[in-house]
Amino acid sequence: MKLNKWTIGLAAAGIVTLPSLTNAQTNVVQTMAAGTSLTGYVDVAAQWNLGSGNANNPKYAFGTTGSGAVPKADGFNLNVVNLTLDKPLDETPWAAGYHVELGFGPDAGTLATDSTFGNSGDFGVRQAYVTLRTPIAGSNGIDWKIGVFDTIIGYESTTGPNNPNYTRSYGYSAEPTTHEGFIGTYKICDAASVTAGLANTFGPQIGSRGPVEADKVWMVAMSLTAPKSWGWLADSSMTVGFIEGWNAAATTGSGNVDQLYTGFAMSTPVTGLKAGFALDYRHLHDAPNGAADTWVYGLYADYQATEKLSLHMRGEYVDDAAGLFSPLTPANPARLFEFTYTVQYDLWKNVLSRVEFRWDHASNEQLFGGTVVGTPTRRNAVMFAANVVYKF
Repeated sequence: MKLNKWTIGLAAAGIVTLPSLTNAQTNVVQTMAAGTSLTGYVDVAAQWNLGSGNANNPKYAFGTTGSGAVPKADGFNLNVVNLTLDKPLDETPWAAGYHVELGFGPDAGTLATDSTFGNSGDFGVRQAYVTLRTPIAGSNGIDWKIGVFDTIIGYESTTGPNNPNYTRSYGYSAEPTTHEGFIGTYKICDAASVTAGLANTFGPQIGSRGPVEADKVWMVAMSLTAPKSWGWLADSSMTVGFIEGWNAAATTGSGNVDQLYTGFAMSTPVTGLKAGFALDYRHLHDAPNGAADTWVYGLYADYQATEKLSLHMRGEYVDDAAGLFSPLTPANPARLFEFTYTVQYDLWKNVLSRVEFRWDHASNEQLFGGTVVGTPTRRNAVMFAANVVYKF
């Protein structure tokens, strides 16, 4: 058995045991803590934005690196290295576990979970929580997450390889990413579950607080899944969620934000074809001059053509009176269209490889291009990208 330096270092530190490394089929390193696994991925990409001047690129999430001042356009990019230690809940009534997910690289800094105690640069705590189960007589019990965890809404994930497209949607970009607090999930039946919780703030920064102790964020979501007996609709799902509370990143209004999300992921009669819909509505309380609302409507289509080849399409319309993605006034809100087409072909084992074309269009104002930040020169932004992810 050949061991690399990383594995030998973990063994020397007592984090993993060498006998556990012989099971190559699972592609998971088992740690000394029973049931704990180490997994992760390395995400790299190349990107080319057509046209001269990239000072004003579309403002979707992770389109820039670090603080957001450096675009990913016209070059090669290390996006993130992700490492996860996970011990999931077992089937016992009083089960316990944990999940620690760490990010290294520019996207980890962009996520901005760095604590209030200092800037961590290209390092971020992606998630870190304790999981607990409390049994309830005659039911599946309530599963709790306590710590830093992903938001409970959204069609897309912060974990890039889990998404159908390489670039993020405007819908994802309007949503919160992570929270610090607790949530509980109760499984009503195999087809329905409800999640609710409380967190410090709307934003991702660990240790962040509102101006007064009562400024917190509450959240609730319900998910429904079609049973196997529904024929071709089997495994279709719907999620409705609402998040309300303090957003430390808000620059206008009272700082309180309402976030409503509705999403569908549907199977179809066509083998290999799935369709999706997502609605995101974001409202800023007490915003001046009516600059309060952002609406994002998204459509998705995914087709598994062969065992290795899949095709993915996304289209979005954005009505942005709040100026979340543009500097325009409420009297002249930005109206954006976005179309993304992705071809994925899994040629190598454990490797996700895809190419992508994205077109962003501003229907009523120049929002993109140019060489000076804040002085865009065109209404269209066109991008080609190639993305490779190794998962271990």
